[in-house]
Amino acid sequence: MLILGIETSCDETAAAVIEDGRRILSNTVASQVEMHARYGGVVPEVASRQHILQILPVVSQALNQADVTLEQLDAVAVTHGPGLAGALLVGVNLAKALAFAKSLPLYGINHLEGHIYAAWLQGDDPAASPGFPLLCLVASGGHTDLVLMEGHGAYSLLGRTRDDAAGESFDKAARTLGLGYPGGPAIQRAAQGVSPRERLPRAWMAGSLDFSFSGIKTALLHKAQSHGLTPGSTGDVASREPLVKDLAAAFQESVVDVLVTKTLDAARRTGAKGIILGGGVTANTLLRERMRASSGELPVMIPPPALCVDNAAMIAACAYFHSRRHPVAGWDLDVMPSLSLG
Repeated sequence: MLILGIETSCDETAAAVIEDGRRILSNTVASQVEMHARYGGVVPEVASRQHILQILPVVSQALNQADVTLEQLDAVAVTHGPGLAGALLVGVNLAKALAFAKSLPLYGINHLEGHIYAAWLQGDDPAASPGFPLLCLVASGGHTDLVLMEGHGAYSLLGRTRDDAAGESFDKAARTLGLGYPGGPAIQRAAQGVSPRERLPRAWMAGSLDFSFSGIKTALLHKAQSHGLTPGSTGDVASREPLVKDLAAAFQESVVDVLVTKTLDAARRTGAKGIILGGGVTANTLLRERMRASSGELPVMIPPPALCVDNAAMIAACAYFHSRRHPVAGWDLDVMPSLSLG
Protein backbone atom coordinates (compact mmCIF):
# COMPACT_ATOMS: atom_id res chain seq x y z
CA MET A 1 0.00 0.00 0.00
CA LEU A 2 1.50 3.33 -1.11
CA ILE A 3 0.53 6.39 0.93
CA LEU A 4 1.47 10.00 0.29
CA GLY A 5 1.88 11.86 3.58
CA ILE A 6 1.69 15.65 3.91
CA GLU A 7 2.79 17.64 6.98
CA THR A 8 2.41 21.42 7.47
CA SER A 9 1.54 21.82 11.15
CA CYS A 10 4.23 24.37 12.03
CA ASP A 11 7.34 25.52 10.15
CA GLU A 12 8.31 22.43 8.14
CA THR A 13 6.73 21.77 4.75
CA ALA A 14 7.01 18.01 4.30
CA ALA A 15 5.85 15.21 2.02
CA ALA A 16 6.72 11.52 1.93
CA VAL A 17 5.74 8.28 0.25
CA ILE A 18 5.60 5.21 2.51
CA GLU A 19 4.99 1.61 1.51
CA ASP A 20 2.98 -0.63 3.85
CA GLY A 21 3.47 1.67 6.82
CA ARG A 22 7.16 0.93 7.31
CA ARG A 23 9.27 1.38 4.19
CA ILE A 24 10.33 4.94 3.37
CA LEU A 25 10.41 5.53 -0.39
CA SER A 26 10.90 9.28 0.01
CA ASN A 27 10.88 11.82 2.83
CA THR A 28 11.20 15.45 1.76
CA VAL A 29 11.32 18.39 4.17
CA ALA A 30 11.62 22.10 3.38
CA SER A 31 12.60 23.89 6.58
CA GLN A 32 11.77 27.49 7.44
CA VAL A 33 14.22 27.69 10.36
CA GLU A 34 16.45 30.36 8.85
CA MET A 35 13.47 32.53 7.99
CA HIS A 36 12.05 32.41 11.53
CA ALA A 37 15.44 32.68 13.29
CA ARG A 38 15.52 36.45 12.78
CA TYR A 39 12.35 36.70 14.89
CA GLY A 40 13.53 34.29 17.59
CA GLY A 41 10.60 31.93 16.98
CA VAL A 42 7.90 30.86 14.55
CA VAL A 43 5.72 33.64 13.10
CA PRO A 44 2.41 31.96 12.12
CA GLU A 45 1.61 34.24 9.17
CA VAL A 46 5.11 33.83 7.73
CA ALA A 47 4.88 30.06 8.19
CA SER A 48 1.57 29.88 6.31
CA ARG A 49 2.85 31.91 3.38
CA GLN A 50 5.98 29.79 3.10
CA HIS A 51 3.89 26.60 3.11
CA ILE A 52 1.89 27.97 0.17
CA LEU A 53 5.11 28.62 -1.75
CA GLN A 54 6.76 25.30 -0.92
CA ILE A 55 4.02 22.68 -0.76
CA LEU A 56 3.70 21.85 -4.47
CA PRO A 57 7.48 21.58 -5.12
CA VAL A 58 7.89 19.46 -1.97
CA VAL A 59 5.11 17.02 -2.94
CA SER A 60 6.48 16.81 -6.48
CA GLN A 61 9.96 16.07 -5.14
CA ALA A 62 8.64 13.37 -2.81
CA LEU A 63 6.82 11.63 -5.67
CA ASN A 64 9.86 11.88 -7.96
CA GLN A 65 12.25 10.51 -5.34
CA ALA A 66 9.90 7.60 -4.69
CA ASP A 67 9.52 7.05 -8.45
CA VAL A 68 5.77 7.00 -7.91
CA THR A 69 2.99 8.78 -9.80
CA LEU A 70 -0.26 10.07 -8.33
CA GLU A 71 -2.05 7.28 -10.21
CA GLN A 72 -0.02 4.66 -8.32
CA LEU A 73 -0.95 5.95 -4.86
CA ASP A 74 -3.42 4.06 -2.69
CA ALA A 75 -4.21 6.89 -0.25
CA VAL A 76 -3.36 10.42 0.86
CA ALA A 77 -2.71 11.31 4.51
CA VAL A 78 -2.37 14.75 6.04
CA THR A 79 -1.82 16.29 9.46
CA HIS A 80 -5.02 18.11 10.48
CA GLY A 81 -3.96 19.01 14.03
CA PRO A 82 -2.66 20.08 16.41
CA GLY A 83 -0.68 23.01 15.07
CA LEU A 84 -0.99 26.49 13.59
CA ALA A 85 -4.38 26.89 11.93
CA GLY A 86 -3.14 28.71 8.84
CA ALA A 87 -0.28 26.30 8.35
CA LEU A 88 -2.51 23.25 8.74
CA LEU A 89 -4.97 24.60 6.18
CA VAL A 90 -2.34 24.58 3.45
CA GLY A 91 -1.65 20.87 3.84
CA VAL A 92 -5.27 19.84 4.41
CA ASN A 93 -6.56 21.71 1.37
CA LEU A 94 -3.94 20.24 -0.94
CA ALA A 95 -4.50 16.73 0.42
CA LYS A 96 -8.25 17.02 -0.14
CA ALA A 97 -7.70 18.31 -3.67
CA LEU A 98 -5.35 15.46 -4.58
CA ALA A 99 -7.58 12.81 -3.02
CA PHE A 100 -10.67 14.18 -4.77
CA ALA A 101 -8.95 14.53 -8.15
CA LYS A 102 -7.60 10.97 -8.08
CA SER A 103 -10.49 9.33 -6.18
CA LEU A 104 -8.16 8.28 -3.35
CA PRO A 105 -8.99 7.58 0.31
CA LEU A 106 -8.12 10.53 2.56
CA TYR A 107 -6.88 10.20 6.15
CA GLY A 108 -6.66 13.07 8.63
CA ILE A 109 -3.84 12.33 11.09
CA ASN A 110 -3.12 13.60 14.59
CA HIS A 111 0.39 15.09 14.51
CA LEU A 112 1.17 13.72 17.99
CA GLU A 113 0.13 10.21 16.98
CA GLY A 114 2.37 10.59 13.96
CA HIS A 115 5.37 11.18 16.22
CA ILE A 116 4.65 7.86 17.93
CA TYR A 117 4.46 6.01 14.61
CA ALA A 118 7.89 7.25 13.62
CA ALA A 119 9.07 4.29 15.72
CA TRP A 120 7.52 1.96 13.13
CA LEU A 121 9.84 3.29 10.44
CA GLN A 122 12.97 1.57 11.72
CA GLY A 123 13.99 -1.78 13.19
CA ASP A 124 11.47 -4.34 14.41
CA ASP A 125 7.73 -3.79 14.60
CA PRO A 126 7.13 -2.45 18.15
CA ALA A 127 3.66 -4.03 18.19
CA ALA A 128 5.22 -7.47 17.70
CA SER A 129 8.26 -6.98 19.92
CA PRO A 130 8.09 -5.93 22.71
CA GLY A 131 4.32 -5.64 22.15
CA PHE A 132 1.63 -3.52 23.81
CA PRO A 133 1.20 -1.66 26.08
CA LEU A 134 3.88 0.88 25.16
CA LEU A 135 4.68 4.03 27.14
CA CYS A 136 5.17 6.99 24.79
CA LEU A 137 6.89 10.28 25.56
CA VAL A 138 6.00 12.90 22.94
CA ALA A 139 8.16 15.97 23.55
CA SER A 140 8.22 18.87 21.11
CA GLY A 141 8.01 22.64 20.90
CA GLY A 142 4.31 22.64 21.70
CA HIS A 143 3.72 19.45 23.68
CA THR A 144 5.18 17.28 26.41
CA ASP A 145 2.85 14.31 26.86
CA LEU A 146 3.10 10.88 28.46
CA VAL A 147 0.73 8.54 26.64
CA LEU A 148 0.01 4.85 27.20
CA MET A 149 -0.49 3.10 23.86
CA GLU A 150 -2.58 -0.02 24.55
CA GLY A 151 -2.96 -0.94 20.89
CA HIS A 152 -3.14 0.68 17.48
CA GLY A 153 -5.33 3.74 17.94
CA ALA A 154 -5.88 3.11 21.67
CA TYR A 155 -4.35 5.82 23.87
CA SER A 156 -4.59 7.04 27.44
CA LEU A 157 -3.09 10.40 28.38
CA LEU A 158 -1.17 9.96 31.63
CA GLY A 159 0.57 13.30 31.99
CA ARG A 160 1.24 16.55 30.18
CA THR A 161 2.96 19.85 30.78
CA ARG A 162 1.07 22.34 32.91
CA ASP A 163 2.90 25.32 31.42
CA ASP A 164 5.77 25.43 28.92
CA ALA A 165 6.47 22.44 26.70
CA ALA A 166 10.00 21.05 26.86
CA GLY A 167 10.87 22.35 23.39
CA GLU A 168 9.47 25.77 24.19
CA SER A 169 11.58 25.92 27.35
CA PHE A 170 14.71 25.09 25.33
CA ASP A 171 13.89 27.98 22.97
CA LYS A 172 13.40 30.41 25.85
CA ALA A 173 16.56 29.21 27.60
CA ALA A 174 18.60 29.69 24.44
CA ARG A 175 17.20 33.21 24.10
CA THR A 176 18.20 33.98 27.69
CA LEU A 177 21.75 32.79 26.98
CA GLY A 178 21.98 34.55 23.62
CA LEU A 179 22.36 31.26 21.73
CA GLY A 180 19.80 31.86 19.01
CA TYR A 181 16.97 29.82 17.50
CA PRO A 182 16.06 26.98 17.42
CA GLY A 183 16.92 26.53 21.07
CA GLY A 184 17.20 22.74 21.35
CA PRO A 185 20.16 22.27 19.02
CA ALA A 186 21.75 25.52 20.27
CA ILE A 187 21.62 24.41 23.92
CA GLN A 188 22.96 20.97 23.01
CA ARG A 189 25.91 22.43 21.08
CA ALA A 190 26.80 24.82 23.91
CA ALA A 191 26.51 22.06 26.53
CA GLN A 192 28.56 19.48 24.63
CA GLY A 193 31.34 18.05 26.77
CA VAL A 194 30.49 20.27 29.75
CA SER A 195 29.94 18.93 33.28
CA PRO A 196 27.91 21.77 34.81
CA ARG A 197 29.03 23.36 38.06
CA GLU A 198 25.75 25.23 38.39
CA ARG A 199 22.59 23.33 39.32
CA LEU A 200 19.05 24.26 38.41
CA PRO A 201 15.92 22.99 40.20
CA ARG A 202 13.66 20.18 39.02
CA ALA A 203 9.88 20.43 39.20
CA TRP A 204 8.80 16.92 40.17
CA MET A 205 5.05 17.57 40.60
CA ALA A 206 4.85 14.99 43.39
CA GLY A 207 2.13 12.40 42.95
CA SER A 208 1.52 13.39 39.35
CA LEU A 209 2.91 12.42 35.96
CA ASP A 210 2.48 15.99 34.73
CA PHE A 211 5.42 18.21 33.83
CA SER A 212 6.34 21.81 34.59
CA PHE A 213 9.26 23.61 32.97
CA SER A 214 8.47 27.27 33.65
CA GLY A 215 10.28 27.17 37.01
CA ILE A 216 13.47 25.80 35.46
CA LYS A 217 13.33 28.52 32.81
CA THR A 218 12.87 31.24 35.45
CA ALA A 219 15.68 29.83 37.61
CA LEU A 220 17.99 29.95 34.60
CA LEU A 221 17.05 33.58 33.97
CA HIS A 222 17.83 34.51 37.59
CA LYS A 223 21.16 32.64 37.47
CA ALA A 224 22.12 34.41 34.26
CA GLN A 225 21.15 37.82 35.63
CA SER A 226 23.06 37.22 38.85
CA HIS A 227 26.19 36.79 36.74
CA GLY A 228 25.42 39.90 34.69
CA LEU A 229 24.43 37.83 31.68
CA THR A 230 21.47 39.15 29.72
CA PRO A 231 20.52 38.86 26.03
CA GLY A 232 22.40 41.50 24.08
CA SER A 233 24.67 42.35 27.02
CA THR A 234 27.96 43.96 26.10
CA GLY A 235 31.38 42.89 27.27
CA ASP A 236 34.03 40.35 26.50
CA VAL A 237 32.30 37.53 24.61
CA ALA A 238 35.18 35.13 25.23
CA SER A 239 35.00 35.67 28.99
CA ARG A 240 31.24 34.96 29.01
CA GLU A 241 31.48 31.77 26.97
CA PRO A 242 32.38 29.38 29.84
CA LEU A 243 29.44 30.67 31.89
CA VAL A 244 27.04 30.35 28.96
CA LYS A 245 28.18 26.78 28.32
CA ASP A 246 27.89 25.88 32.00
CA LEU A 247 24.37 27.27 32.28
CA ALA A 248 23.35 25.59 29.02
CA ALA A 249 24.62 22.26 30.36
CA ALA A 250 22.85 22.80 33.70
CA PHE A 251 19.57 23.59 31.94
CA GLN A 252 19.82 20.58 29.63
CA GLU A 253 20.66 18.33 32.59
CA SER A 254 17.63 19.54 34.51
CA VAL A 255 15.13 19.05 31.67
CA VAL A 256 16.52 15.65 30.69
CA ASP A 257 16.50 14.47 34.31
CA VAL A 258 12.80 15.27 34.65
CA LEU A 259 11.86 13.72 31.29
CA VAL A 260 13.72 10.48 31.98
CA THR A 261 12.54 10.11 35.58
CA LYS A 262 8.89 10.79 34.80
CA THR A 263 8.87 8.51 31.76
CA LEU A 264 10.39 5.58 33.63
CA ASP A 265 8.01 6.15 36.56
CA ALA A 266 5.05 6.05 34.17
CA ALA A 267 6.35 2.88 32.52
CA ARG A 268 6.66 1.15 35.89
CA ARG A 269 3.21 2.25 37.04
CA THR A 270 1.50 1.00 33.89
CA GLY A 271 3.46 -2.20 33.33
CA ALA A 272 4.50 -1.04 29.89
CA LYS A 273 6.51 -3.52 27.83
CA GLY A 274 8.56 -0.82 26.14
CA ILE A 275 9.13 2.91 25.76
CA ILE A 276 8.77 5.01 22.62
CA LEU A 277 10.20 8.52 22.31
CA GLY A 278 8.95 10.95 19.67
CA GLY A 279 9.02 14.65 18.89
CA GLY A 280 11.80 17.12 18.17
CA VAL A 281 13.09 17.24 21.76
CA THR A 282 13.83 13.51 21.63
CA ALA A 283 16.54 14.18 19.05
CA ASN A 284 18.59 15.46 22.02
CA THR A 285 21.63 13.22 22.44
CA LEU A 286 21.74 13.38 26.25
CA LEU A 287 18.06 12.46 26.53
CA ARG A 288 18.50 9.48 24.21
CA GLU A 289 21.57 8.24 26.06
CA ARG A 290 20.10 8.70 29.54
CA MET A 291 16.82 7.03 28.66
CA ARG A 292 18.56 3.97 27.28
CA ALA A 293 21.05 3.81 30.14
CA SER A 294 18.35 4.12 32.81
CA SER A 295 15.65 1.83 31.42
CA GLY A 296 17.20 -1.46 32.55
CA GLU A 297 15.70 -4.36 30.60
CA LEU A 298 12.84 -2.24 29.29
CA PRO A 299 13.30 -1.74 25.51
CA VAL A 300 13.55 1.89 24.40
CA MET A 301 12.62 2.70 20.80
CA ILE A 302 13.79 6.08 19.52
CA PRO A 303 13.61 7.05 15.85
CA PRO A 304 16.73 8.55 14.26
CA PRO A 305 16.91 12.33 14.79
CA ALA A 306 15.63 13.06 11.27
CA LEU A 307 12.40 11.21 12.11
CA CYS A 308 12.03 12.84 15.55
CA VAL A 309 11.54 16.30 14.09
CA ASP A 310 8.45 17.11 12.03
CA ASN A 311 8.25 15.02 8.86
CA ALA A 312 5.61 13.47 6.61
CA ALA A 313 6.92 9.90 6.72
CA MET A 314 5.47 9.48 10.21
CA ILE A 315 2.11 10.83 9.00
CA ALA A 316 1.92 8.32 6.16
CA ALA A 317 3.04 5.49 8.46
CA CYS A 318 0.31 6.36 10.94
CA ALA A 319 -2.27 6.47 8.14
CA TYR A 320 -1.40 2.93 7.10
CA PHE A 321 -2.47 1.64 10.51
CA HIS A 322 -5.51 3.95 10.47
CA SER A 323 -6.59 2.35 7.20
CA ARG A 324 -7.05 -0.96 9.02
CA ARG A 325 -9.49 0.31 11.63
CA HIS A 326 -10.84 3.78 10.76
CA PRO A 327 -13.15 5.00 8.01
CA VAL A 328 -11.68 7.46 5.56
CA ALA A 329 -12.11 11.18 6.19
CA GLY A 330 -14.88 13.04 4.44
CA TRP A 331 -14.46 16.07 2.23
CA ASP A 332 -15.44 18.15 5.25
CA LEU A 333 -12.15 17.26 6.99
CA ASP A 334 -11.13 20.40 8.85
CA VAL A 335 -8.10 21.58 10.77
CA MET A 336 -8.07 21.11 14.55
CA PRO A 337 -5.34 23.38 16.00
CA SER A 338 -5.93 22.18 19.59
CA LEU A 339 -6.33 18.46 18.83
CA SER A 340 -5.12 16.23 21.68
CA LEU A 341 -4.23 12.56 22.01
CA GLY A 342 -5.73 10.22 24.56
